[in-house]
Amino acid sequence: MKYSHLGRSGLTVSRICLGTMNFGSFTSDKDSFKILDEALGLGINFIDTANVYGNEKGVGYVEELIGRWFAKGKGRREKVVIATKVYGKMGEGVNDRRVSAYNVKKACEDSLRRMQTDHIDLYQMHHIDRETPWEELWQAMGQLITAGKVVYTGSSNFAAWNIVEANYTAKAKGLMGLVSEQSIYSLINRHIELEVIPASRAMGVGIIPWSPLGSGLLGGVLSNEISGRMRRGELSKKIEAMRPKLEAYENLCKSLGESPANIALAWMLQNPVITAPIIGPRTIEQMRESTHAVDIVLDEATMKKLDEIFPGPGNQAPEAYAW
Repeated sequence: MKYSHLGRSGLTVSRICLGTMNFGSFTSDKDSFKILDEALGLGINFIDTANVYGNEKGVGYVEELIGRWFAKGKGRREKVVIATKVYGKMGEGVNDRRVSAYNVKKACEDSLRRMQTDHIDLYQMHHIDRETPWEELWQAMGQLITAGKVVYTGSSNFAAWNIVEANYTAKAKGLMGLVSEQSIYSLINRHIELEVIPASRAMGVGIIPWSPLGSGLLGGVLSNEISGRMRRGELSKKIEAMRPKLEAYENLCKSLGESPANIALAWMLQNPVITAPIIGPRTIEQMRESTHAVDIVLDEATMKKLDEIFPGPGNQAPEAYAW
């Protein structure tokens, strides 16, 4: 495994982040524990979750699962940088959502209890809250940091100007502010190259991409289609709409002797503002395969070919659309 600082912080995390949204639902508790153990063995020390994760088992279930894994001991908690999120609806109360100071404090205490830990290494706002002023939010986060319950703060699904405003407001209060932003990003969804990536680079904020395989489209879906393992429904429609691009992509990966999933991860890992893409394996085999991506270095010709297949905006704003 290879490692990187989380944004401008001194915290070192693995260049692959283990996402847990599938745990306890698409992946059984038993298999989830095995994946977590295997992740540690592979050198992955960065684990991401959220208080709302749980699917049909209910909000909070995945945090509880992680707590039961921590409780198995053998230094599991001490070896992990645990990241969770606050914002989503956790109950029927009118304040059981968003990032008011009231809910941030309550949600943090609830996450600590579920995960059976005394602190959260990276506490992330799951979405921008347009109803809560930054002064209120940073007051709450500052209190949690002072109390030792939160170490670093991050964001998710923020626009570039949200990141900048958040960090300048935090700086005025003597706080470090955001060290990371978790955004949707992949070869087939490159919107954040316009403003979020340039803003994050300027502010020292590390990008933690979610859905780096484009909801599975970059994971070799055409090969899976041939073998009968393709998921139906909405994904099938997307495959048909993108079939020429996907064929060109998978043929390129085949010529490189690498799996499509690993090429997709390696492509983004070559951008220094990317801290660690989030993988969401359902099996140990999928996770083992993904760790190889950190060792792949794509040459200039390959990067150019990927741009031709999946063109991005071409530059940051405003150069992407103006002089």
